[in-house]
Amino acid sequence: MAKVGIFYSTSTGNTETVAGYISEAIGGGVDIIDIGDAKEEEITSCDSLIVGAPTWHTGADTERSGTAWDEWLYKTLPNLDDVNGNKKVAIFGVGDQQSYCDNFCDAAGELYDLFSAKGCKIYGMTSQEGYDHVASKAVVGDKFCGLMCDEDNQYDLSQERAKKWVEQLKSEGFM
Repeated sequence: MAKVGIFYSTSTGNTETVAGYISEAIGGGVDIIDIGDAKEEEITSCDSLIVGAPTWHTGADTERSGTAWDEWLYKTLPNLDDVNGNKKVAIFGVGDQQSYCDNFCDAAGELYDLFSAKGCKIYGMTSQEGYDHVASKAVVGDKFCGLMCDEDNQYDLSQERAKKWVEQLKSEGFM
């Protein structure tokens, strides 16, 4: 089985909660590491990365999460030669689709843009059905670039969404 790592950052704990749902759906045995604490070798040693962020800087073009991702994506990721076309990446985002309906999970879109620019293959695109938002930079074509969760308004759906997403990732050959 491929080595999978879950890397996230959080401001309120919601993104960490969703990372836990994902790990549970995988069946455990997966490291869950805050990107601000991650060592380079923890990232580069993984075959597959599951990366997740909240969105705080709504409307921003860069540094949208308001977390350690903001610095990591622009200062560390460009220098990681082992994060390239051989790396499988799946993205999850956490946002508030009611209060920030014009910027729902925008930071996930930033993860998508920057990991894609490194040549990584992105897995786990999902439907926008069941969400109530106006716009999101996490939309690629007509799908979300991964799993999107709203722990403020749809917290009761997050665990089941994570379970279905992990099943999808497995069917796509991500892990």
